[in-house]
Amino acid sequence: MTDAASATEPVTVVLVHGAFADGSGWNGVVERLQAAGVPVRAIVNPLRGISVDTAYVASVFSQIPGRILAVGHSYGGAIITNAAADAANVVGLVYVAAFAPDEGEALQDIEAGSTDSVLNSAIRPSSYPTGSGTETEFSIDPASFHSAFAGDLSEKDAAVMAAEQRPVAAAAFGEKNGPPAWKNRPSWAVVATGDKAAGADVVRSMAQRAKAEITEIDGSHVIMISQPQAVTDVIMKALQSVA
Repeated sequence: MTDAASATEPVTVVLVHGAFADGSGWNGVVERLQAAGVPVRAIVNPLRGISVDTAYVASVFSQIPGRILAVGHSYGGAIITNAAADAANVVGLVYVAAFAPDEGEALQDIEAGSTDSVLNSAIRPSSYPTGSGTETEFSIDPASFHSAFAGDLSEKDAAVMAAEQRPVAAAAFGEKNGPPAWKNRPSWAVVATGDKAAGADVVRSMAQRAKAEITEIDGSHVIMISQPQAVTDVIMKALQSVA
């Protein structure tokens, strides 16, 4: 597909969820994009580690016709950063309370530098089987889920999310990231000022380093659930720019 031909194609918004979550977290955003006539897909992030998840998401990107605006939440931001690096059809990146790591960085080291994040004290380890034995994965203590992850949702809604959360492999935090797509793609970022999971401070600093256009919103880590219109507005702004 030539650049001239690709410029005539509609841009598909591809939403990539983060750790402890699934695609349903994008429901409010998907509804609004669909109402605006925007092609959109909320895809599965396997949550098995940087290399595995990057390979899977990159494969999805390669099978979507036309151009893509990749949107990542939380850990999903790290995955779009890696997966879009060699994806010629990804024309922009939107980070929603998300990591935007540089090459050679590991998320556990980034988190260690946050004074806003309380996630390390809230996660609990468990094990899961692999072909060669067992590996470690993490989930959030349900008792801490509301305060650490979803502080601007009701306690009832946060309790449902805690019960439905998907554990994430330790490799998601320990593996080093590859060359970042934000070095040669335009990017936008939503910084949730009350983010106690990723940490508003590190999300902001990574967005600044990526030279992203930053929108700050008063809310928790799950800002796309609590304020889907505000997040959709940023995505629409990015769409207008890349289109």
